[in-house]
Amino acid sequence: MLKRERLNQILKMVNENGIVTAAQIMEDLKVSDMTVRRDLDELERNGKLVRIRGGAQSIDYNIDYELSHIQKSTIKAHEKMEIASYAASLIQDDETIFLGPGTTVELLASLISDRHIRVITPSLPAFEMLKESFEDRVILIGGSYRSTTGSFVGPLANKMLSSLKFSKAFISCNGIADDEITTSSMAEGELQALACKNSRKTYLLADSHKFNREDFYVYYDLYNIDELITDSSVSQDVLNHYGEFTKIVQTKGDKN
Repeated sequence: MLKRERLNQILKMVNENGIVTAAQIMEDLKVSDMTVRRDLDELERNGKLVRIRGGAQSIDYNIDYELSHIQKSTIKAHEKMEIASYAASLIQDDETIFLGPGTTVELLASLISDRHIRVITPSLPAFEMLKESFEDRVILIGGSYRSTTGSFVGPLANKMLSSLKFSKAFISCNGIADDEITTSSMAEGELQALACKNSRKTYLLADSHKFNREDFYVYYDLYNIDELITDSSVSQDVLNHYGEFTKIVQTKGDKN
């Protein structure tokens, strides 16, 4: 492959994914680490991308804009259901679980309406799915309402959550970069971090497009998560990289 073709291919990868790692470029283009570093440096000098730790970011990638709840629900819908189905299989009767904000966690809520468990959640959509069948076994955390995710957050929510303990916590994120789990809302991140600290086991539900992405607020470390559950479309390169920080469970759907 000629250098010009290689640079164009790298730029295409970055623009399509928002963030791409040097390891991904090496695997896809079959080039050395030194070549990737030189190419990324050149593309940055020419104003084509932004260098970040371990890779590059598109100049159009904006961490300050968060998709709406409806927009998020349409992204990787099949993959999210794969993840939710596996997560549901981990829940045992009589457990107390925390369901965080996020569309994948909402799918999980839709799958457990017949289970004999207690659920604590700040998510209004998850609460609405469970309130009829759970009666006094579902608790909605109160606080300031965040319409982007349909969840309650803030000091009141944190105060209530600080007194509660969980068998398992299921959380989500907007991005994962190396060992950092990120989201766009500091208040939402603080709430999920608190739930993780108060839970015996923590599970991060993240579809393939969450990897190698960064958002505004780092709220937890990947190595403190018991399991990261992701979908069948994640590449082996990504699994190998993030498997250095935590245990990864990949669902067994049809791979592309």
